[in-house]
Amino acid sequence: MSRPNNDKTIEPSVIDDKMLEEMVKKQGPSGRAGQIAHSEGIHLKDVDHLQLDYQNILKIDNLWQFTSLTKLQLDNNIIEKIEGLNTLVSLVWLDLSFNNIEMIEGLDELVKLEDLSLYSNRISKFENMESLVNLQIFSIGKNHISDLESIIYLRRFKRLRTLNLAGNPVSEDERYSMYIPAFLPNLMYLDFRLIDISTKEVALQMHYSAIANLAHEEDLELKSLEKMRLEEEELSLHKDAYVEYLNGSGLFDSMYAEDFEASKLLLLPGVSEFVEQYKVEFTEVCQKLFTYGLEGFDTRKKEVKSLLECLREAKEDNRQNGIKMIEAFEDENKEQLTEMQHLTDSLLLENKIRPFRVEIDQLWSRLMNLEMQLVDQLELFIDKDTVINTVNASHDLHLLKIDNQEDKMVTKTNAWLRDIIEKLHVDEVDRNRNRVLEINIYVNHWREELDFLELQEQ
Repeated sequence: MSRPNNDKTIEPSVIDDKMLEEMVKKQGPSGRAGQIAHSEGIHLKDVDHLQLDYQNILKIDNLWQFTSLTKLQLDNNIIEKIEGLNTLVSLVWLDLSFNNIEMIEGLDELVKLEDLSLYSNRISKFENMESLVNLQIFSIGKNHISDLESIIYLRRFKRLRTLNLAGNPVSEDERYSMYIPAFLPNLMYLDFRLIDISTKEVALQMHYSAIANLAHEEDLELKSLEKMRLEEEELSLHKDAYVEYLNGSGLFDSMYAEDFEASKLLLLPGVSEFVEQYKVEFTEVCQKLFTYGLEGFDTRKKEVKSLLECLREAKEDNRQNGIKMIEAFEDENKEQLTEMQHLTDSLLLENKIRPFRVEIDQLWSRLMNLEMQLVDQLELFIDKDTVINTVNASHDLHLLKIDNQEDKMVTKTNAWLRDIIEKLHVDEVDRNRNRVLEINIYVNHWREELDFLELQEQ
């Protein structure tokens, strides 16, 4: 579908009674049943499908009478804000594609909604969708969503099976194809393509650590919300019971039931009125005390929460400071170890040089004996040549080992590359076959539907 032609200036339309009446009649039943419906009138509260596309509508309004509506089509208009849908509590299918919507809102009451299309709008983030617990199909392609991590927001929709994000900046991220199957494990179709099991397994392995941490945080948050809900329910029960107890005057009945003298005083003129006034004032005082206690409880609860936050922040600061101190200590130790290493090397070098100094001193002392000196010099040169030859031979052997290892690595790399290419080819063939099979099933389904419709018309 495409947007209405904007080359010509067209005044925005308003959803008024005239438009609704015309559209309902146009989309109503045909044949004899349609004639009867048109003559007797169609009750808007009984309409379950309404199509308002290509009407140049700027604002959603005047739909409060369609209390039984399950399918609403508002695509290809110029709508800028989602509103006026709070009364459509039975809505299951909603199409708002090809509009000018910039923000997801106004869907709080649509708890039965299963299929939502916001394709081709100006939306940049997921928000205000918490009440859509039955959402199964969500199309929000060709918008302005760019943050890949914002996809985590959709984890709350446990029934979501189909998601379309094609055309958003986020779909161009190199992590896109593996990130979404990992963090939305219940998803079956992404951008109109089936997510196979192998892709899900690889994606889960790639993001295993992040998913585990996220699942732990979600579990803690869920337990915290459940605890707060139970506390609020218990507090509400106590408050209702206490107010009911005071209003029932059970307190005063128990106070005066066993007091015979007091019961006599009640018979005196003016005393009963005084007691009744006393009851009212005492009840008000008790209610004020109870309200003050509740306020004090809420205040202490907030103070405890603030204290816990401060403790968490202090704990985090101490952890960061500890890490910094450890890093500084490690750096200092590294410097000291480096200095000690230099000192050790110097000492070793000194220990190695010392014998040579002794030998030099001995040679110097033997300069007077020319024959012994020549013999020593010849032996020294012979040892030097032997060492050089040994070093050269070792170097050649080392180079040979490096060449052999390089040949092995190249051979293994080529074999691995061939295996990867062959596997990719096989996977692509399988995926194409699955896709063709899916398309065939889809075509056969609609062919059967068309045949059924033709039989009905006959």
